[in-house]
Amino acid sequence: MDVRRLQRPLKERYRREPGSSRVTLRARGSETETPLSCSVDIGRAVYEAGAHTGVGGTGSAACSGDLLLGALAACAQITCQMVAASLGVPTRSIEAVAEGDLDLAGTLGLSEEVPVGFQEIRLTLNVDAPEASEDQLESLREKTERYCVVMQTLKSPPRVSVSWETG
Repeated sequence: MDVRRLQRPLKERYRREPGSSRVTLRARGSETETPLSCSVDIGRAVYEAGAHTGVGGTGSAACSGDLLLGALAACAQITCQMVAASLGVPTRSIEAVAEGDLDLAGTLGLSEEVPVGFQEIRLTLNVDAPEASEDQLESLREKTERYCVVMQTLKSPPRVSVSWETG
């Protein structure tokens, strides 16, 4: 697939109309019949999410942490594939694995000292590219890390605002 050819008209439009490159993504969580799960609508699909078993969930659906790590793995995977295709880096396979460590004592409010959320996230990209040169692989690494939206968002978190609407 010629990624550069696919992106050329998009890049031309974004240069010509700078504001046209801005998008807003949206996800909506809605309650289900139990307080331990919800449905998440991202506009193109609806996913079921549930509380982690370590806080009382059933384990039958992805927890929010799974979804966060899944977003990172998906973004890194797709970014790496697109960069490899764009640069002509010969690959046999690419796999992204995201892992994160958290202490549920923080989430359950058992300790003021234990933070709520991930303390560490690790991303591993397994790239099988025996015919790629070291220069190609270095360029692939650098560009994948630079252009992976979720990775960059986690490394440099945006301002997050919260509003409540009550009825």
